[in-house]
Amino acid sequence: MNPLLTVDDLRVAFRGDGGALIEAVRGVSFSVGRERLGIVGESGSGKSQTGRAILGLTPPHARISAGKLQFDGIDLLAISPRQRRELRGNRLAMILQDPKYSLNPVMTVGAQMVETLRSRGTGRTAARALALDMLSAVQIRNPERVLKLYPHEISGGMGQRVMIAMMLICKPDLLIADEPTSALDVTVQLEVLEVLDQLVRDHGMGLIFISHDLRLVSSFCDRVIVMYRGRIVEELAAGALHQATHPYTRGLLSCMPRIGEQSRPLPVLDRDAGWAL
Repeated sequence: MNPLLTVDDLRVAFRGDGGALIEAVRGVSFSVGRERLGIVGESGSGKSQTGRAILGLTPPHARISAGKLQFDGIDLLAISPRQRRELRGNRLAMILQDPKYSLNPVMTVGAQMVETLRSRGTGRTAARALALDMLSAVQIRNPERVLKLYPHEISGGMGQRVMIAMMLICKPDLLIADEPTSALDVTVQLEVLEVLDQLVRDHGMGLIFISHDLRLVSSFCDRVIVMYRGRIVEELAAGALHQATHPYTRGLLSCMPRIGEQSRPLPVLDRDAGWAL
């Protein structure tokens, strides 16, 4: 089966203060199908810029090049900005790290969610019902109340869950989730991961899960890509991380809490029984 996304020799560069080009992403290549692909690395490793480049969300002054950047047979670097926006609103989606930069501050949560569905032909009543269902799916209590709130009236964790619900409401073919659970406590993390897991299994969605948390990525994803200084240094099946050979990956593994030293439980996915602590 052909992959949903193929990335070959992706490069993202920015002009520095002295005028020189600084590469944030340096020759990254990978593919992803209808699976969970984790991208892990420290801050500044280039993992978020990789996701943004795929969606076309880098700043205008960024320079992007690739041998291939193809989604389901579509050349993402060759299509028009309008076509890119249509893909991004329907078949491609991205959950950004900070909801306060993603939500419209002058529109209520409900108005934004309903507008997303209305632009795709869903009736107003049905759109509101779907918005309530998705807010409930990410474990938001009293979704009726939350629909009426403005972004500044909700907490960071609540905003993160609203963004996850908004991106999942159209059931994209490929979702890029950039630290989607970083602002959530461990119980809500598990609830959100259940939603993502169900969409991958039931709707055949592909997922790129970007995180600095190797514990979380290794327990949730099928494969793991490790990035360091803008490059991929290792790619392994999640269950084979103990076989990692690159010093950076080994260093990340050595920083993972050992049994009895964990500050919080490690999520474990049992494909039959579901998520458990």
